[in-house]
Amino acid sequence: MRTGVTHLTVLLAQIVVVLLTTRCVGIFVARIRQPKVVGEMLAGILLGPSLLGWIAPSLSTSLFPAESLIHLSSLSQIGLVLFMFLVGSELNIGELRRLGWAAVITSNAGVAAPFLLGAALSILLYPDLSPEGVPFLHLALFVGTAMSVTAFPVLARILVESNLLGTRIGTVAIACSAVDDVFAWSVLAGVVLLVRGPLDAAPIQLTLAGSAAFVLFMILVARPLLARLRWIDQARGSLPRERLAILLVLAFASAWISERLGLHAVFGAFLMGCVLPRDRRLARGLEESLAGAIALLLPLFFAETGLRTSVRLLDRWPLWGLCLLIVLVAVAGKFGGATLAARAGGLSWSEAAALGVLMNTRGLMELVILRVGLDVGVITPTLYAMMVIMALVTTFMTTPILGWLGSERLRRSY
Repeated sequence: MRTGVTHLTVLLAQIVVVLLTTRCVGIFVARIRQPKVVGEMLAGILLGPSLLGWIAPSLSTSLFPAESLIHLSSLSQIGLVLFMFLVGSELNIGELRRLGWAAVITSNAGVAAPFLLGAALSILLYPDLSPEGVPFLHLALFVGTAMSVTAFPVLARILVESNLLGTRIGTVAIACSAVDDVFAWSVLAGVVLLVRGPLDAAPIQLTLAGSAAFVLFMILVARPLLARLRWIDQARGSLPRERLAILLVLAFASAWISERLGLHAVFGAFLMGCVLPRDRRLARGLEESLAGAIALLLPLFFAETGLRTSVRLLDRWPLWGLCLLIVLVAVAGKFGGATLAARAGGLSWSEAAALGVLMNTRGLMELVILRVGLDVGVITPTLYAMMVIMALVTTFMTTPILGWLGSERLRRSY
């Protein structure tokens, strides 16, 4: 009993410190017109060995003892499952059908260019920054996938704050980021199966077949059934609590199935959100209902990410050179590919550049993918730290460059 009380005391202290830190850093980054997620990412890194563990190692050890991290990790995973369920419920691939040629080629180029560049970069990364026993193909697929992702929720928040959500740029960016994320998560699922498959008791063929059957069941069976049910109370126009409870049970059940199949739990939660009816009232009801829980639990994910990230692992200038190269390749692939494709699709140079900057936003989605890669052992902690820095830099640069390009002019042209 005493051990349980001690664990609870430490966990409560961790929650207080994490929330206070993310709040303080969030206020600072808001003053320089950065989205909230940048402050949360920074706060997590500051609480880890990169800063707190360096300047106050005894305080870091007492506040985040190794034996307590399993509880912090479990809570952060619950927040992550809820967040990915919400992201899936707000995804709208159908938007792409009515946006024309610019959206089609931009989304394809925004995936292909960074994926190929990331896979090529793996040739340099593989000898020193790949875990022992991991085949080159696994690392190349993972790095290419990590380079391809766009942070759908962060992008939407930036568009709202810039008043660009209803413009042509905003609409194309939202559709393209949705397609990019679906591609990235699909490839990542394949990488996880490749890495985890041989470690499971079941053969890889059975794991692949089970995963495919699960996805088909969700699309062909669960989606039509969910569409027939009435989730919104017509009289009040809101999502009742008992129906919210049913949706949460379904989300966690789907996450459990995907974890049992050898995938990460976030895949199941994301997929359950994707097969929900495309009803704005339902999406709004879920967001309003889950906002408090996500606001509490998601910063714990950033904190746990920071505890796994140590920039002090980059203790030699060649490693910092590789880190800079990773950032440059990420920007060149995403910004360059999306900008040139958007220009070829008929957008002006200013609109194409703005779209390229928006597509280069990575944020939280990048951290989720990196976390999965570290969990399954496809990347080393050193490469993980480099990729986290890349995610932070590419997210941080979005708002200033968008302002420099003239978001007001883009709104007027629309």
